[in-house]
Amino acid sequence: MDKQEFKAKAKESIDEIVSKIDEIESKSDKLKDEISKKYDEELAVLKTKKDKLQAKYDQLEDATEDEWEDVKKSFSSASESFKEGFSNLFSMFK
Repeated sequence: MDKQEFKAKAKESIDEIVSKIDEIESKSDKLKDEISKKYDEELAVLKTKKDKLQAKYDQLEDATEDEWEDVKKSFSSASESFKEGFSNLFSMFK
C-alpha cells in the first residue's frame, strides 16, 4: 500500500469514527430526553403517593379504636407503595 492509499484508508477510518460518534451523540440526546421524561413521571407519581401517605397518616391521627386496625393496614400499604416509588426513582441514579 502506497502513501496515498494509506492516507485514504486512514481518512476513511476517521470519517467512520466521526460518523459513529455523531450517531451515539444523537442517541444520547434522545436517551437524556427519555430519562428526563421518565424521571419527571416517576417524581409526579412519588409526590402523589406522598400525598396519599400523608392523608393516611391524618386518618391514623383521627382513628377510633374500632377503625384502628383498618387504618393501620391502610397506612402500611400506602407506606410500602411510597417506598417502592422512591426506590424506583432512586434506581434511576444508580
